[in-house]
Amino acid sequence: MAEETKSPIEDFDWDAYEKGETAGEKSREELTKTYDESLNTVKDKDVIEGTVIALNKREVVVNIGYKSDGIIPMSEFRYNPELKIGDTVEVFIENQEDKKGQLILSHKKARASRSWERINAALANDEIIKGFIKCRTKGGMIVDVFGIEAFLPGSQIDVKPIRDYDVYVGKTMEFKVVKINEEFKNVVISHKALIEAELEQQKREIISKLEKGQVLEGTVKNITSYGVFIDLGGVDGLIHITDLSWGRVTKPSEVVELDQKLNVVILDFDDEKKRIALGLKQLQPHPWDALDANLKVGDHVKGKVVVMADYGAFLEIAPGVEGLIHVSEMSWSQHLRSAQDFMKVGDEVEAVILTLDREDRKMSLGIKQLKNDPWENIEEKYPVGSRHTARVRNFTNFGVFVEIEEGVDGLIHISDLSWTKKIKHPSEFTQVGNDIEVEVLAIDKDNRRLSLGHKQLEENPWDVFETIFTVGSVHEGTIVEMLEKGAVVALPYGVEGFATPKHLVKEDGSQAKVDEKLNFKVIEFNKDAKRIILSHSRIFEDEARADKAVERKAKRAPRQPKEEATIAAPAIEKTTLGDLEALAALKEKLSGK
Repeated sequence: MAEETKSPIEDFDWDAYEKGETAGEKSREELTKTYDESLNTVKDKDVIEGTVIALNKREVVVNIGYKSDGIIPMSEFRYNPELKIGDTVEVFIENQEDKKGQLILSHKKARASRSWERINAALANDEIIKGFIKCRTKGGMIVDVFGIEAFLPGSQIDVKPIRDYDVYVGKTMEFKVVKINEEFKNVVISHKALIEAELEQQKREIISKLEKGQVLEGTVKNITSYGVFIDLGGVDGLIHITDLSWGRVTKPSEVVELDQKLNVVILDFDDEKKRIALGLKQLQPHPWDALDANLKVGDHVKGKVVVMADYGAFLEIAPGVEGLIHVSEMSWSQHLRSAQDFMKVGDEVEAVILTLDREDRKMSLGIKQLKNDPWENIEEKYPVGSRHTARVRNFTNFGVFVEIEEGVDGLIHISDLSWTKKIKHPSEFTQVGNDIEVEVLAIDKDNRRLSLGHKQLEENPWDVFETIFTVGSVHEGTIVEMLEKGAVVALPYGVEGFATPKHLVKEDGSQAKVDEKLNFKVIEFNKDAKRIILSHSRIFEDEARADKAVERKAKRAPRQPKEEATIAAPAIEKTTLGDLEALAALKEKLSGK
């Protein structure tokens, strides 16, 4: 290999070299100065522009014309997924040289320092800006715009209701600034505003062609409790819940579902055509028009209870065809009751058609007609004198209302409850809901009411009492109650008598008291009124009068032998064992009372 020939430097300063002076120092300083002058003069915390010279998934390398390049995390550019080499970006100088001699830049802080100027300019100029949707929040989304966290309300994402917000997280979209609060540093943006302008033109074209009765195809946009919103291709209309179906609709979701396409008819719209009323059921023939022509009064129909009220129930016998069963047509009973006592919503019921008006589309129904009217053959089923078991329904001061069977009511007068007991109010004798044995006394078919008796189930003891409690007879009794006008006295066999105050004076002049047991003389017996008037005073008063009469007669008559002069005293009847034997059967019947 040939050796390379090197020639010496002609102007080399050998003298300076011998003296130890570094060759070219002057030129090095000049070189350094020249190099420094060729670089940009930068300061910490400045915001300047730089050029992207390289990027990968994690970092972006930016040249700002400084002695070294800066590296910025790629995450600061996520709002701009289209970033490429050669793009000019703003950067914030955090540090000209760290410990490793690296230039530290931040694009996020650069954007933040200029963001409010840009945000205000965007609002003033109605400018379209880009933003990165970071995450969900209550009521909407958080969007990174120029490094500022702006709020995107859920209603401003799209013209259609959003059902899944999460699908928007991580997307970069275009927005318009709609509101800025400088005091609280709040920014509200909208994506919906961008597409509304475009839709507005479409809406004007659609609305200008609308006519009542026109049939259009639409898409179910939203379902509420009161109706369904339909997207007609840029303009919305409402199908009220009553216009969804000829039948009753509880929930609109039972008829339609979201995103369903269907034909609707325009029913009405206002002068400005901002509110459009649509109908779905109008595209189907009315159910009454399709009702069986042979259906007539008296026919039996079946249906489902769709609505309940106190006064009755609505029975749907076909979709859109309903009849009212009034509560009075649910039972032959005349007692006031609520329709809920007989049926509930959802029940399958059979009924009889009572009236049918096809023109007014009305129908009345009945269910009691499925049973025979118990009053048609009342004389045969409940003849006078027949005995039955009834249920006590309610009381009045004058008697007890009972029901023998559903629809057959009767009244037991208070006087027909007991032969012997003085009853002031029926509640003393029985209770509501109890069973009671009755005998039919009379039939009032016109007023659908029976006259009933309870005491008639037993023989009238007053026929026997008439032979026992004869006027003048004396019986032992107990005072059970003191009243203002006298005392009630309990006599044998469960019968009661009455004694006035003057007849309650004892022989020593004192007044008889409650629970005192004394002898009483019958001074009046009224079988029809079932009244026995008693007197305790009359016993010793009559004896005294008899003694005086004997004395007067003895004075007037000549003296006779003692045996002949004896005048028989008036006989005083008292209850004897013979009477008890004669009433053995009666006592056995009354012993229970």
